[in-house]
Amino acid sequence: MQLSDLISILQAAVSPVVLISGVGLLVLSMTNRLARVVDRSRQLGAARRGNSGGERTTVDAQLSILIRRARLLRRAIRSSTWCVLMAAVLVIELFLSAFLRFDGTLISALLFVSCLVFLIVALVSFLQDINLSLVALDLELQASGGSVA
Repeated sequence: MQLSDLISILQAAVSPVVLISGVGLLVLSMTNRLARVVDRSRQLGAARRGNSGGERTTVDAQLSILIRRARLLRRAIRSSTWCVLMAAVLVIELFLSAFLRFDGTLISALLFVSCLVFLIVALVSFLQDINLSLVALDLELQASGGSVA
């Protein structure tokens, strides 16, 4: 293998590496949101133990939304992680196909498409979490007697 061959392989590997970096930041954002969901769940759990009646119904509705949000975030984080793993395998496959001199075009294409599919699943789940957080905000405003936009 010559230096020019290595340079072309490195150029092909840049896209998956950039994808890994970007998805890593997305995972950071998702884990921060998950931490907030867990913290809020603990607060509402304590409030639920101290209340009864109508307030408890509102707290139960909030907890139900938080459980759904946690599951969505878990799916988003899991899918993002799979996206990063597929991108890492893609980089390895690019190098191996060059060193071992075999045509890995189909494998590369499948790995890249799988990265994007996992990323799409993660982003859709993330958007669903955001929508649910707005539903929870509406419930909170209604419970406090505030106006809902």
